[in-house]
Amino acid sequence: MFKDATADEINEVMQQSWNAFHVYRKMNLKQRANFMRAIAFELENSCVDLIPVAMKETNLAEARLRNERARTIFQLNSYADACERGEWLEARIDTAIPDKNPPKPDIRKMLVPLGPVVVFGSSNFPFAYSTAGGDVACAFAAGCPVIVKAHPAHPETSELVANAILNAVRLCDMPKGIFAHVHGASFEVGKALVMHPYTKAVGFTGSFIGGKQLFDWANQRKEPIPVFSEMGSVNPVFLLPEKLQDAAMDIARSYAGSITLGVGQFCTNPGIIIGIQNMYLDIFVAALKEEIKKVSPGEMLHTGIFKSYVENRGNALAQEGVEMVAVSDTEPMINQGAPTIASASAQAFLTNPVLHKEVFGPYSLVIRCQDMGEMIEVAKHLEGQLTSTLMATENEIRNSGDLVEAVKNICGRFILNGVPTGVEVCLSMHHGGPFPATTDPRFTSVGADGIKRFARPICFQNWPNDLLPDELKDENPLRIWRTVNNELKK
Repeated sequence: MFKDATADEINEVMQQSWNAFHVYRKMNLKQRANFMRAIAFELENSCVDLIPVAMKETNLAEARLRNERARTIFQLNSYADACERGEWLEARIDTAIPDKNPPKPDIRKMLVPLGPVVVFGSSNFPFAYSTAGGDVACAFAAGCPVIVKAHPAHPETSELVANAILNAVRLCDMPKGIFAHVHGASFEVGKALVMHPYTKAVGFTGSFIGGKQLFDWANQRKEPIPVFSEMGSVNPVFLLPEKLQDAAMDIARSYAGSITLGVGQFCTNPGIIIGIQNMYLDIFVAALKEEIKKVSPGEMLHTGIFKSYVENRGNALAQEGVEMVAVSDTEPMINQGAPTIASASAQAFLTNPVLHKEVFGPYSLVIRCQDMGEMIEVAKHLEGQLTSTLMATENEIRNSGDLVEAVKNICGRFILNGVPTGVEVCLSMHHGGPFPATTDPRFTSVGADGIKRFARPICFQNWPNDLLPDELKDENPLRIWRTVNNELKK
């Protein structure tokens, strides 16, 4: 139904985007914010067929999709508010001291937009991380045009959302080319978009293979560009004995729900659970086993993800030292992911890199350690993660400083006594982490701080006040927060 974009079509789209950049970058924060609010309004009110089409393409339930659309609308509105407030601009002013020896010049700094941003829609979030998702909202807030490559697993859904954005473009009289939408099932379309000289940044949510390929292409360019790839994670959970003694059954119930939520198709799914071998870990595993057996297999997003789950799950279970603990009592149908728990010793885990890899779906591996020293060793051998979780009493936290430090070193979000599934959209959220969870752990893809990904600093030295951008003028006409001579003020 939807054809891959040709090289000529991509060139035309990128030229229009480049032209639009020189207009849009000059629009003030309020204009950008109102445009984003208009997109939110269109997404809520003009897409009458959106939910049924998304249900058909993704196998996701109506309630889940309505909630995700509401989250996407909230992201657009909240990032619009943040855009208008202007804190993300990081405006800095150090006024001149002419009688200093040597004289100190007047120096002012702020963030400015990078240029056209290519965003790759994700398969598991057709709204929140796709055509009008967080990357798109952040880029618009930063002053950048956006080119979205629709995910081939839900092209019609993406097309409907793209039309809503284009309606907002017309209503707000935005420049032609501020938003473009292309299709492409082949790698060649993605490569052409990343390698195009007018592309200045890339946003991606998906697999490690896909995100790393985009990163490599971007660094092979004559002018390398930043790629913000969120590539998944096994989100390790560390269970300490005192906490298990207090609440092993409750923790098991909670984690059975987290592992199987959305058929395990979240980048924050808890894929590895690490405990110290004792009777309380045995109680936890036995309870987790019973909970998992009760969960029916669910339909996965599409056949590609289902086939990968079956293959990766089978490969993990076939590794030496891995034993099956539990699988759903209900036989899965085609395209359904069977909830599964496996177990292995810490030594088997430490010596086998295959066990470190994400199995995207309702699967988790319990690692049994002999003692705290072995648990710390496991933590030190884990790669970068989006999240890590510590289930512990306050006493255990105080007495486990080495473990806490080891875990802090590998994750972007450190959770205490909770589950990693569920990512709150707020300014304090950090949804990112050390490689290979993401390609740049300094930035988040959730929360308004994500706007900074698509901007760069520029410093103005000795410029007359009337020629400075409004954001840096003495009178502060935009009434934004700025750091003036080391003091934060309006």
